[in-house]
This record gives sequence, C-alpha cells and structure tokens, in this order.
Amino acid sequence: MSLTDTPTARRIPDRLSGQGARILRSWELLLFIIAVLIFVGNTQASPYFLDAWNLSDATFNFTEKAMVAFAMALLIISGEIDLSVAGIIALSSTAMGWALQFGVGTPVLITIGLSVGLLCGAFNGALVTRLGLPSIVVTIGTMSLFRGISYIVLGDQAFNGYPTDFAWLGRGYVFWVISFELVLFTVFAVIYGVILHFTNFGRHIFVIGNNPTAATFSGIRVDRVKMILFLLTGLMSGVAAVCLTARLGSTRPSIASAWELEIVTMVVLGGVSILGGAGSILGVVIAALVMGMVTFGLGLLNVPGIVMSIFIGALLIGVIALPRLIRLVRTGKA
Repeated sequence: MSLTDTPTARRIPDRLSGQGARILRSWELLLFIIAVLIFVGNTQASPYFLDAWNLSDATFNFTEKAMVAFAMALLIISGEIDLSVAGIIALSSTAMGWALQFGVGTPVLITIGLSVGLLCGAFNGALVTRLGLPSIVVTIGTMSLFRGISYIVLGDQAFNGYPTDFAWLGRGYVFWVISFELVLFTVFAVIYGVILHFTNFGRHIFVIGNNPTAATFSGIRVDRVKMILFLLTGLMSGVAAVCLTARLGSTRPSIASAWELEIVTMVVLGGVSILGGAGSILGVVIAALVMGMVTFGLGLLNVPGIVMSIFIGALLIGVIALPRLIRLVRTGKA
C-alpha cells in the first residue's frame, strides 16, 4: 500500500488560491506565532541567546536539514517518501573522504559529494518508479544499505584533513554573522518555493499527490515526475553532505545519524500532509526556524541530547495526530 492510498478525497490546490490558501496561511501564521513565542522564551531562559554570533550559530541547527527538507516536501506532497536521506549524506561524505586520500581539491570533492547523492536518489527512484515498489519500504532498505557501506569503508576510523577552502563551505561567513550556509538555505527556499507554487511542474506534484490515477489519465507522466523528485532529494542530500562535512572537518560513518526523523518532522510540522497532496515551502521554512530555535535553546540550557530526541519524536506524532483529532472532535466521535 502506497502513501497515496487514502479513502478520503483532498482538494487540489490551485496556486494556493481560494479557501485552500486561507487554511494554508492560517497554519503558517500559527507556526510564525509559535516561532515568535519560542524566540521570546529563549531570550528569557538564557542571557546568551540574543548574542549575534550565538544566533548565527543557531542557524547551523537547521540549515543543512532544511535544504534536504525542501526536496523532501515535494516528494511527500507527491505521495512518496525517502527515509534514506541520512544514509545518503553518510555515503556522500564517505566518498568525499575517500577521494581526499588521493589529494583531490575542493571542486572535485564537491562534485563527488553531489554526484553520489544524485546516484543514490536515482537508485531509489528506479526501484520505486520502474519496479513499482513502495517508497517507504525501498528507502528503509537503502537507509541501511548506504550507511552500511560507510561503516564497511570506514569502520571505526575517520577521514580528516579537508582543505581550508572546502571547510569555508560549512564554516564561512558571507557578511558579518551571515553564514554561507544561511545564504544557501535562503536561495534554495526561493527556488523550491517557485518550483512548487508557480510552475506547471509544481502543479503536477499536487495533482499526483491527490490522485495519481487521475493524473495519469490527464496526461501527466507520473513516474517521470516522481523520478525527478527522488533525484532532487538525493541531490539535496549531497548538498547537505558537503556542507556538514565541511563544517565538521571530518567524515565518520555515524555522520547525520537519525536526521531522517528530524527532516520528516520538519516537513510535516510545516503543514505538508503525510498522505500527500497539500503543503507549502513557506511552512517548511518556518518549521525549520522553529525546530532550530528549540534545539538551540535546549542546548543553551544544557538539556541532554536524548531529551531533544524525545521531543522530536513526540512532535512528529503530535503533528500527524492533531488533524485527525480535530476531525473527530468536529464530527462528535471523540
């Protein structure tokens, strides 16, 4: 059973117009209010939060994950999902670290990282679109496959010694406290926002997510669109691998561990329906800010990492369950 199999019909958005736009904007407004409240709460909880450099450091808590989340949002709206993104990041980073041993420079390292991500996305896409396998099953398998290869190559070792100009991609600043990663995050947010909401390709994604059979009969090449979305998700995982590896300055097989959970949570929290057919990039952007500020604020309070993991898991369950609970209350069945 695929993610698109659902007994309830959902309205196809038309460039965020009409009632659908009002509902979507209200969710985004709620997220924005939550973000403001979290910001205010963090300022009260820690005197170090409002420091400009601390706020800049806070962006590293979400930029790399959010860049993957943009592509993941499109994929989930189409009715599919990719749970192997963290494994792709690990494999891309491992490939860059292995190439580093041969003395290659930054341009080659970047090319390798992006190419491995793209190939992994192509592999996932081929299994789903060519063989008709469920994406959730396929990507659970490749999640273990990709990270397993990293463990085989590295074992308990690490690749170090990345060049300075490569490290700048993850640690450099374009202007004052504005990091290169934050600029990259902003650029991708605009690009994916335009693709999803202002192009025919984005329109096709919504139609496929609502009813892939109707999309096929209307002339949309469903498998082709989904293949492109898997390629984009793999490519963005490669971008995240480049930035994360550059920021950490090393490659380990455990890199980006459990990121798939946080990325999916970011997408769903942003208002993207886990069943497909609805969502917006703006919602994902605000959700990324919310999660980034929460994790950074908890970090300033020295909250253990396991508590953050519990929070992320509970948040994912709550966001998925909330719409159903609201419907049950409205129909009097709760």
